[in-house]
Amino acid sequence: MLRLFVRWVRRPLLPAVRLWRRNIQLRVVASTLLMSLGVVLLLGFVVIGQVRNGLLVTKEKASESQSAGGFAVAKDKASAPAAPGADDSGSDGRAGSSVTWRSELVTQLASGGQGAFYVVALSADSEDGGSSNRGPRASGGVDPVTSVPQSLRDNVDQGTGAYKTYASIKFLDGQEPKPGLVIGTKLKDVDGQAYQLYYLFPLGQEEKTLSLVKGTLATAGLFLVVLLGAIAWLVVRQVVTPVRMAAQIAERLSAAKLQERMKVTGEDDIARLGEAFNKMAQNLQIKIQQLEELSRMQRRFVSDVSHELRTPLTTVRMAADVIHEARVDFDPVTARSAELLAGQLDRFESLLADLLEISRFDAGAAALEAEPIDLRDVVRRVIEGAEPLAERKGTRIRVVGDDQPVIAEADARRVERVLRNLVVNAVEHGEGRDVVVRMGSAGGAVAVAVRDYGVGLKPGEATRVFNRFWRADPARARTTGGTGLGLSIAVEDARLHGGWLQAWGEPGGGSQFRLTLPRTADEPLRGSPIPLEPEDSRAARERARQGAAPEQGNGLRLASVPVQPAATRSSLPVPPRPPVPPRTSGPAADPTALPAGGGARVVPRVSDARVEGESVPSQAADGAAAEAAADQEESSRGR
Repeated sequence: MLRLFVRWVRRPLLPAVRLWRRNIQLRVVASTLLMSLGVVLLLGFVVIGQVRNGLLVTKEKASESQSAGGFAVAKDKASAPAAPGADDSGSDGRAGSSVTWRSELVTQLASGGQGAFYVVALSADSEDGGSSNRGPRASGGVDPVTSVPQSLRDNVDQGTGAYKTYASIKFLDGQEPKPGLVIGTKLKDVDGQAYQLYYLFPLGQEEKTLSLVKGTLATAGLFLVVLLGAIAWLVVRQVVTPVRMAAQIAERLSAAKLQERMKVTGEDDIARLGEAFNKMAQNLQIKIQQLEELSRMQRRFVSDVSHELRTPLTTVRMAADVIHEARVDFDPVTARSAELLAGQLDRFESLLADLLEISRFDAGAAALEAEPIDLRDVVRRVIEGAEPLAERKGTRIRVVGDDQPVIAEADARRVERVLRNLVVNAVEHGEGRDVVVRMGSAGGAVAVAVRDYGVGLKPGEATRVFNRFWRADPARARTTGGTGLGLSIAVEDARLHGGWLQAWGEPGGGSQFRLTLPRTADEPLRGSPIPLEPEDSRAARERARQGAAPEQGNGLRLASVPVQPAATRSSLPVPPRPPVPPRTSGPAADPTALPAGGGARVVPRVSDARVEGESVPSQAADGAAAEAAADQEESSRGR
C-alpha cells in the first residue's frame, strides 16, 4: 500500500521532474529566484531588526525621561508643606491630605500627555486595590490591575529605583489592547503610605512605523526577486538558445543531414562557438564525403577486379586442367608443379568468390532468403563434406543434441556456409582430437556450437579472430587453402539473420564457436540455449571441483529463456585431452553474446599445479596480459 501511495503521489510530479532535468534555463532561473528570495529575506530581517531596535531605544529614552519627571513631581507634591487654612476636607495647600490625593495626582500627571502615556497608581500592600481611599487609580480608562504585570509590581515593591518592562495595555471601556512600555517606581503619598506609581507608554505609533517598513521591504523585495528572475531568464536565454540550436543541428548531423549549419550573429564568444561548430560540421561533411567516395571506390574496385579476373581465371583454369590431366606424362618436378598450380587456382577461385561476397555485404546488397529449415539437415551436410579432411587429420566429428528437430527461419545456404567454415576450422586446428558439434533450442533461439580440443586461442584473440585476413599463427600451414575471409563472412551472415557468432578459447584447451539464431525471422534474441564457455573447460572444471555454480558465457546473469529438456542432451565420450565430464543437465539460456560477434571470453594458459589447486583467471581479470599478448601477434591471413 505504501508503494502504491508513493507511486500515486509521484505520477503527477513526473512531468515536472522531467522538465526540470531537461531544461537548464528553468533550473538556472529557479535557482536565481530561490537565492534572491533568500537574500531578500535575510536582508529584510536585518533591516526590520535594526529599525525595531532603533525605535524601541528611542522610545525607551523618551519614556524614561518623561517618567523621571513625573516621579519627581509626585515626590515633590507629597512632601510639599500644607497651605494655611487647610482643613480635613482636602482643601489644604498641598491638596494631598484627603482621600482624593492620589486621584488628583494621577489626573495632574496625565494631563501633560493626552494619549501619549497613561498614569496608574497602585497600593504597595495590596493586589486587589485595598480600601476605597487607597484603591488603584488610572487615567484614560486603563485597567490598572491587568495592565501592570505582577512581576513588575513585585520588583517595584521590593526595590527602590525605577523598573520597566513591555506589556499589553488593556482598557476598561472596551478598547483594543495596545503594546506598551510600563515604567514604575515606589513612592510615599501625603500620609506617608507607600504606593506604586506607573507610567504606561503605548507603542502604537512605533508599531505602525514598523508595519510600514515591513510593507515597504516586502514590496521592494518582491519586485527585486521578480526583476532578478527576469534578468536571469534573459541572460540565460542568450546563452542557452545557441546551445539548443547547436544540439538540434548536432542531432540533424547525426541523422546524416550534413548540410545543416548554425546561424551565427555577432562577434562574441557564442558567435565564435557557432563559427567553430559550423567549421567542424563542414570538415566532417568533407571527410565523410571523402570516406564515402573512397569506400565506394574500394567496393567498386574489389567488385570490378573480382569480375574482371574471372575471365582470365577461366582461361587459366582450362589450361591448368589440361596440364593437370596430362601430369602423368611429365617428370616428377613438372607433375608436382601442375598439382600445385591446380590447388592454388582452386584457392584463387575461392578468394574471388569471398571477395565478391564481402563486397555485397559492404555495399548492403546482401539479401536474406529465409525459410523454415531443420538445422540437423544442415549440420549433416556440413559433416559429410568435412569427412574427407577429418579422415586425413584422424579426427572424429561427434554430434550432440540432434535427437529432436531444431527448426528456425533462416537462409539454408548462408547457415551451411557458416557451419562449414566452423567445422573445417575445428578439424584443421583440432590436432587430430575429436570435434563436437552441439545443437540446442530454447525459447525463441536456436544455436549450434562447434568445439575442438586443439591449440585453442590466446587471450585477446577471441575478439580478433573475426577480423578480415587475421591469422592466429602466421607460421602455421593452411592445409585446406583458406582465404582468410571465412569467419568475416560468417559473422556477416549471422548479423544478416539477426543472430550472434561468438568465440571462446583457452591456450592448449581448444576453442568453441557458437552460432545463435532467432527461431523466427526478425525476432530479437534474449539469450542462447548453449553456454559460450563449454563445461569441460579448465575454469569450469575448477569451479565444479570447488563446488561453485558454473559460469555462463562471460559471467553475466542469464536471461529467462526456457531450457531445452535434458533428454535432448547426450553424454560426450572422453577425448584424449582434455577429459570431457558427462553432462548432468541441460544448459540454461546465455545472453552473453554481442551482436558484433566478438564478445567472447578467453581463459589464459595455466600450469598443471595451478589447475589442481587454484581457479583459472578469466579474460576480465587478465585484460592487460591479454592485450600485451594480442599485440605481439602479427596480423596475417585469417583462420
